Amino acid sequence: MKTNKLLLAAAAAAACGCTGANKAPEKPNIIYLMFDDLGYGDLGCYGQTKIETPNIDALASHGILFTDMYSAAPLSAPSRCCIMTGKHMGHSQIRHNEEHSQHSASGWNELFLDDTNEGQFPMLAGTPTIAKMMQEAGYKTAMVGKWGLGFPSSDSTPNKMGFDYFYGFNCQALAHSYYPTHLWENDVKIETGNETVMQGEPLPEGLDPLDPASYDRYGGKYYSCDLMYDKLEKFITDNAGGPFFAMWTTTVPHSAVQAPKDEVMYYVEKLGDEKPCTDGGMYLPNRYPLATYAAMVTHIDTQVGKLVAKLKELGIWDNTIFIVTSDNGPAHNGNSPMEYFQSGGPFSCAAGWGKSSLHEGGIRMPFVLAWGDKLKAAKSSHVAYFADLMPTFAELAGVQAPENDGISFAPIICGQPKKQQEHPYLYWEFPGAKGWVAVRIGEWKGLLQKAAKGNNKMELYNIVSDPRESMNVAAEHPEIVEQMWQVVRESHEKPVFDIEKFNIDINFPEAAE
Repeated sequence: MKTNKLLLAAAAAAACGCTGANKAPEKPNIIYLMFDDLGYGDLGCYGQTKIETPNIDALASHGILFTDMYSAAPLSAPSRCCIMTGKHMGHSQIRHNEEHSQHSASGWNELFLDDTNEGQFPMLAGTPTIAKMMQEAGYKTAMVGKWGLGFPSSDSTPNKMGFDYFYGFNCQALAHSYYPTHLWENDVKIETGNETVMQGEPLPEGLDPLDPASYDRYGGKYYSCDLMYDKLEKFITDNAGGPFFAMWTTTVPHSAVQAPKDEVMYYVEKLGDEKPCTDGGMYLPNRYPLATYAAMVTHIDTQVGKLVAKLKELGIWDNTIFIVTSDNGPAHNGNSPMEYFQSGGPFSCAAGWGKSSLHEGGIRMPFVLAWGDKLKAAKSSHVAYFADLMPTFAELAGVQAPENDGISFAPIICGQPKKQQEHPYLYWEFPGAKGWVAVRIGEWKGLLQKAAKGNNKMELYNIVSDPRESMNVAAEHPEIVEQMWQVVRESHEKPVFDIEKFNIDINFPEAAE
């Protein structure tokens, strides 16, 4: 099976411009809203019944709802690296979360006392990125939200990687607070006026765990989601003449969960009283963790509604593509109640089946795409992943993409699904959580767990008939398992950075004769 050659041929065909899809009369603006740890089932349009997301649901009601869109990785930094570079995890520079400096046993929490070491491991200077590509296509570019792919003095900051404007968190560890002491505007550190709040400590003894006032110590005056939204709206207003490309990388609903009190109390009344989280582990205690999680998601949904209204006011609604998705699956901790909300949707929500795993719940993403009033409401079962964004945006913008592992899905967006090329396979690897490898070929998914421990017994699931990955049928289909292994052999390369945390020494079985 010459899957690697097929993929490269398809990617090359997609990268050379429009492949028969209808061209828009002008380059569309693109707004890419990416939640942080939002599950496949956390939006109403994907079946959520407790959390209200009417504005995102409205986008889905006259746009395209993708059922089989995947992240590139089950964790923040590697997922974002794929979006930036169009490279899957077998070729990616960044394959795990990694701080750029070593911390003590207290880990990233010490950054809340001393932020001079903030930031993550950087991409190589001069790396071709989706933002640089859009600049070359004549777009004004912005990222508002979380970066997590470098540190402030590195060659891998948003401005150096193709964004004309940046506002938000450079460091994903400091993004664990929604009331931060500072944010970054381009390369300038901006104090917010909030005081430092240390995370990773339980509610102090002597405070009543049932009294909401006991938790006031963990809040602040300036909510980062609102600070960032204001900057996003201003960028769009200032560049309404277009075209513009705006990445809105909200930190919602990543722990620690925090939201304005009145919005939390709305959900307390709706969902009822609940057990407080008095020890948030490495995050924060919270009187109403369930209500707060829901309030956070609805808060961003409300901002989506405001932004849509602004686009209409500016007269650019019909020439703006608006995408809503998530970087990886939902987390499982005291601050992220994925089982209560069934955040995995049709996929398992148990511990070990969401974020940091290559189960469907860790990498299958909600993905809604609206284009003003140009599209008819539709569902697409096209199998795609974040590596496809680079060639897709290139085709829509009328430029050639840098070398990448993706296939443009612009034909689906432009109403010509019959011209859509399909992936011969999708590939993932993740060196964390004892090492994972996964391959999808059609309805089949090969899954290798504990790969870093030498395990080479690949599991096999039919994820169309068994989306919860409950029946391992590898023994019944050895020929398909061998196809999966061939993909792994062709797709895995050692990372460019000689960091143990980024690599998996895969224990390949002997190839079948």
